[in-house]
Amino acid sequence: MTQFPQSFPATRMRRLRQSPWIRSLVAENTLTPADLVWAVFVHDGEGRVPVGSLPGIDRLSVKEAALAAKRASELGIPAIALFPYIGPEGKDETGSGALNPDGLVPRALRAMKDAAPEIGLITDVALDAYTTHGHDGLLDADGTIPNDATVEKLCIQALAHAAAGADIVAPSDMMDGRIGAIRQAFDDEGFTNMMILAYAAKYASGFYGPYRDAIGSAKSLKGDKKTYQQDPANSEEALREVALDLAEGADMVMVKPGLPYLDIVHRVATTFGVPTLAYQVSGEYAQIKAAAQNGWIDGDRVMMESLMCFKRAGASGIITYFAEEAAEVLQ
Repeated sequence: MTQFPQSFPATRMRRLRQSPWIRSLVAENTLTPADLVWAVFVHDGEGRVPVGSLPGIDRLSVKEAALAAKRASELGIPAIALFPYIGPEGKDETGSGALNPDGLVPRALRAMKDAAPEIGLITDVALDAYTTHGHDGLLDADGTIPNDATVEKLCIQALAHAAAGADIVAPSDMMDGRIGAIRQAFDDEGFTNMMILAYAAKYASGFYGPYRDAIGSAKSLKGDKKTYQQDPANSEEALREVALDLAEGADMVMVKPGLPYLDIVHRVATTFGVPTLAYQVSGEYAQIKAAAQNGWIDGDRVMMESLMCFKRAGASGIITYFAEEAAEVLQ
């Protein structure tokens, strides 16, 4: 029998990496289209309008959004998260357009439900797309965001979305107590089965720039959102936020941004054991696309690797602008 040196390893980790079939068999995590939520922008016009800072992403008309719902169904993507672009003519200081039961989002919801009733529809509950100042809530004369007055408006907005056919509302405003108030409003109005996805750990991040271009709030934003979004330095605070939102009636929670906050995704998922979504935000998408367009990275490979990272961290699902493209790769 051949004698090997004492130091020669009996265990060779590479044995389980030598072929695609064995790598697939022993993979600890898998990614499927069912893990994806397609982030879609809708506008109150005709056709598709490209978003310059998000290569490959368009704002969709209501008609095009309905076609996107059908496309999601074909690809096995279970849900779409809807975000509105509101032109200057639709904005005011109080974001009153957000409360209109026949506004852009309610009309898009109805059209998408008619086109593909099997697709889950998630709506953003916040005022930033509708306000002339670009904040998620109301803005006082002294520059502060009044918490409770904003929450009252958010409840009306959430009810309008529920009545129009939303399956899940996702309050992204980060006001204190808004989950409990929206849950109470739903119960009072008979929407007891409405699901709430809380933007529980939403950080004051520089990764949101292209998104603000897409919804038309980038140039109008006055100041910053650091008084209500979380400090990137904190992680214990995220756990407190999640615990409060769950106690108030959230069915699911979200961490935003995604890749720079995988530690938060992991902590939330393991600490609470509840459905935890991660939002791969616009800046993350744009970085990958820009590098790929310059030939610096393999775009498809990095796209798929980035999405798998969320699964490895413990995410139940991923909200991403890559959803259609990734689902096509996964077919």
